Amino acid sequence: MSATSSRPDAPRSLRDTTLALGRLLVPLGALLSLWPGVSTAVALVAGMLVALSVGNPHAALTRRATHLLLSLSVVGLGAGMDLRVVAEEGARGFLYTVVGITACLALGALLARWLRVSRGAGLLISIGTAICGGSAIAAVVPVLRPREEDVSIALGTVFLLNAVALFVFPVVGHAVGLDARQFGLWSALAIHDTSSVVGAAMRYGPQALEVATTVKLARALWIVPLTVSLGFWLRRTGQASTQGQGPARRPWFILGFLAMAALVTWVPSLRPAGQMVTHVSQRVLVLTLFLIGAGFSRQALRSVGLKPLAQGITLWLCMASLSLGAILLHVIS
Repeated sequence: MSATSSRPDAPRSLRDTTLALGRLLVPLGALLSLWPGVSTAVALVAGMLVALSVGNPHAALTRRATHLLLSLSVVGLGAGMDLRVVAEEGARGFLYTVVGITACLALGALLARWLRVSRGAGLLISIGTAICGGSAIAAVVPVLRPREEDVSIALGTVFLLNAVALFVFPVVGHAVGLDARQFGLWSALAIHDTSSVVGAAMRYGPQALEVATTVKLARALWIVPLTVSLGFWLRRTGQASTQGQGPARRPWFILGFLAMAALVTWVPSLRPAGQMVTHVSQRVLVLTLFLIGAGFSRQALRSVGLKPLAQGITLWLCMASLSLGAILLHVIS
């Protein structure tokens, strides 16, 4: 009788233990990720392992903190950069940014139709690949009004590919002989999220980080015209929804990045302090990657179907290969 009555308590006891471990491991991992010896890749994987093994009881808090910390870390990185270089990189990359985004959206639409991926998920995956991953997806959701399932599929697909890119890109870059500038440019063009772009570039060196951050942020600005264009197109075709899902997120942190770069450029005496701010921001970015990993879940992993994942992988490989080939052939420089 006692053995039988104890059975219902066993799962509850296990859940309580798992919950307690999650409450402990998430803040402990976040604290340890600030230690200088922890790399971006290690932080991301550690966060994923915690989330998938014991879960994240602080998911709502870490989700909010992720957006804030990523914005602050990107702004802080501007304190270590010269605004003249930032402006030069942004102007230089305008043409291939436009061509790259257009080609990615067109190829993504073809792949989604060929693989019979749902319209919403296919478009979100294409937009996330073309501009800046989860940030671009979050920005267009209030305009497109897709199903929650489509949003989960797109975000899960982008997250998986971001995690892979953080490890694979530096290895490929060294294998094909990319210098720091070339790698920074390639990572900005071919990796989805800003966090993973900066994380991969940090592993390649300071110059790669400067180029990658500048080009990626210039690319992220295209969220705004894309969102406006989608809204206009939906209204013209009569597909606009009146259901509210909140305002689109605007990449205002880019203005902060430019302001910090301008400050240290025009006031040279602030450059030593700017370098300190940049160093702190790099550690905050590592913390952010841990929290991004901790925000993953088994439900998100299950939501990624084979067809959307096939679309995301194929589109990503095509765009990464094309941009790498263009860099190696000096079509893009």
